[in-house]
Amino acid sequence: MQTEFLGDIQSIAPQNGKLVIKTAEAEAHVYVYSPTIIRVNITKSASADDESFAVIQPPSVSIQYHELNDSIVVNTPALKLHINKSPLRFSLYTADDKLLSADDSRFGTTWQDEKVITYRKLFPDEKFIGLGEKTGNLDRRGSSYVNWNTDAAEHGIDTDPLYKTFPFFIGLHSGLMYGLFMDNTHKSYFDFGATTDNEMSWFGADGGDMNCYFFGAQTVAQILADYTWLTGRMEMPPLWSLGYQQCRWSYMSANEVLDIAQTFRKKQIPIDVMYCDIDYMDNYKIFTWNPKTFAKPKLMMDKLKAMDMHLVTIVDPGIKVEEGYKQYDEGVKNDYFATYPNGDKFIGEVWPGRCHFPDFFRQDVREWWGAAFTALTDAGVDGFWNDMNEPAAWGQNIPSLMQFGDKPMPQVRNAYGMEMARATFDGTKKILNGKRPFVLTRAAYCGTQRYSSVWTGDNSAYDAHMLLGQRLVNSLGLTGMALIGVDIGGFTGDPTPQLMVRWNSLGVYTPMFRNHARIDTAHREPWRWGAKNEAIIKKDIELRYRLLPYIYSGFYQASQTGMPLSRTLAIDYPFDDNIYHPKYQNQFLFGNSMLVCPVISTEKTADVYLPQGEWYRLSSGMKFTGKQVANVPAPLTDLPVFIKASAIIPMQTTIQSTAEKGDGTLQLHIWNGTEANEFIYYEDDGLTYNYQQGQYYKRQIRFYPAKKQIVLDIPEGTFKSKFTQFNLVLHGFDKVNSLTINADVKKYHTGTSKTTSFLFDNTEGNISITY
Repeated sequence: MQTEFLGDIQSIAPQNGKLVIKTAEAEAHVYVYSPTIIRVNITKSASADDESFAVIQPPSVSIQYHELNDSIVVNTPALKLHINKSPLRFSLYTADDKLLSADDSRFGTTWQDEKVITYRKLFPDEKFIGLGEKTGNLDRRGSSYVNWNTDAAEHGIDTDPLYKTFPFFIGLHSGLMYGLFMDNTHKSYFDFGATTDNEMSWFGADGGDMNCYFFGAQTVAQILADYTWLTGRMEMPPLWSLGYQQCRWSYMSANEVLDIAQTFRKKQIPIDVMYCDIDYMDNYKIFTWNPKTFAKPKLMMDKLKAMDMHLVTIVDPGIKVEEGYKQYDEGVKNDYFATYPNGDKFIGEVWPGRCHFPDFFRQDVREWWGAAFTALTDAGVDGFWNDMNEPAAWGQNIPSLMQFGDKPMPQVRNAYGMEMARATFDGTKKILNGKRPFVLTRAAYCGTQRYSSVWTGDNSAYDAHMLLGQRLVNSLGLTGMALIGVDIGGFTGDPTPQLMVRWNSLGVYTPMFRNHARIDTAHREPWRWGAKNEAIIKKDIELRYRLLPYIYSGFYQASQTGMPLSRTLAIDYPFDDNIYHPKYQNQFLFGNSMLVCPVISTEKTADVYLPQGEWYRLSSGMKFTGKQVANVPAPLTDLPVFIKASAIIPMQTTIQSTAEKGDGTLQLHIWNGTEANEFIYYEDDGLTYNYQQGQYYKRQIRFYPAKKQIVLDIPEGTFKSKFTQFNLVLHGFDKVNSLTINADVKKYHTGTSKTTSFLFDNTEGNISITY
């Protein structure tokens, strides 16, 4: 196998808004997408269509550059791309000439047969974050990874690859940062100095182009905003999907589903979602119901709806080979399935036995698939769980001969799960007539946030997996995915009662709060762990529901900016070395202001690293100074959670489901601090797309400590808030005996010197409060 190098520039020419650079071996096309986004596509197939599953934005219409004797410089207001002529190499600089990222001067981009690799300069202090669902440390430096979506059943804490592919990372060095997205769905490889004596990093793929988007904004938040502008952002999820979710492989009958649901309501443990795993189907055939155990699905659904609960049902891509089965007959008739090159339909074995696999890369197939969900929605189902879509088949090793239309499987395997989620989302959105579907997928590629939530697959019931799960959630948040979950308690194995309690307490701060387990394990429902532990679990689930106004506002932020709800500390504190230490790398911010510190179930105290600033322990109100490690109590009843000084956190009283109106009071919790702060509170009906026509309630809340003032701006939107009054709860302030609200002195207060609350009406005008 001979290595080919990129060679020297032979010609340069602007063409249709891009810069075309030719060498004897290949072409490089340079595009500008925004002042902080530049794309370099290096190809040997210049005539091929320029397609992307991920990118939804076009490049700018023109490109600005100038030529020097030995180089070309592409300019934007924020960046400079230096292009060396001999040999052809690419280096990214800030507008004031600070080097962000550069090709290795010796090797640059190379080919070995179809495999394309780029070698990059490695800075001595460079750290790397990202790649989504990858095991290992928060800082990827010294590690290598493969992207090849895999059914990673019973994976360990170091297993690679897993289920999803996100070839996007952020490099941090010298007080600078950059993002890099290699948009290539072939099997790909990333090595962050693991095997090169710390001389260089490298990444590449088994085929296709070296197709890279460089991001040059100088905050992680802005890089995420740019990346999600390029690849799309999530729509607002249905509010009910943010409540507690109870799942199992499997609840074996409609009666069992209803019994579990009724027990939640009887015990007054809040819940919104029940699940049906594979056994609700007739012999595992997709879009069917088991005629014996789920004989009257609509009746079951009517009873669940009467309890204000929703149902999510699993769907796999494998269509059983069985004449007379509707989806099989239609798929065969219309050639909807994957084939071998000679036209024979590919058959792989999954749950139903011998199966064909739909070609989700075709629009007509996606539309056919989406329309089939009436078999579920007619009964009242509005949540759809896409599993086994790596695609998975028994034996795992699907032959590379298999193809989807003209696309061989090795080229597009990593995008298959995303396109299935797309088909599911588009189809159910159409069928549900204005209601938001909830879609969950196991396999994904960049851009999946436009269609679906994700979870981290088949984890296991031990502490290290709980901590790994949180790192996976935090890392997935760096890829545009905001609605993310893990199987609380572990899918495989039996957790100890202590682990179940601890993991549930962490679940409060997991964007998707789902309890799930496999068929041969202990049941995971909250009452299975003894009365004492049930009470702790119930208390934590109630806290989740109290936090929903804060959480829902966080998802509005994600839909607008790409900022995830669960945030690695590297987003806000990227150059604080302490946050990358293995002891503290699992900590994260939940929304703008809550610092959550995972603790294993066998520890009753914890060393917590508090970043810059001042912090309050949520449970006690105790105040801490940042930039230090604090050893704090961590009993099973009290996971260490800290609130950033000056935080604004809206909450509500406990409700049993998101359909419950509550007492009409929105609690505005504010923790004293020295820095001004603001929070955008957001509300809509939680169910429909009416918010896209302006039917929402959005209100900016601002805190000015220097002025001793809190301001609630005039609300935006036409939606009427369900909260008719506010309860302002002040934490860590000197004793406040009265407030002046729009010049009206209010003396009503309760509490202690540390916490004081004031009740006042929610009016549509500007509300200015001084204390």
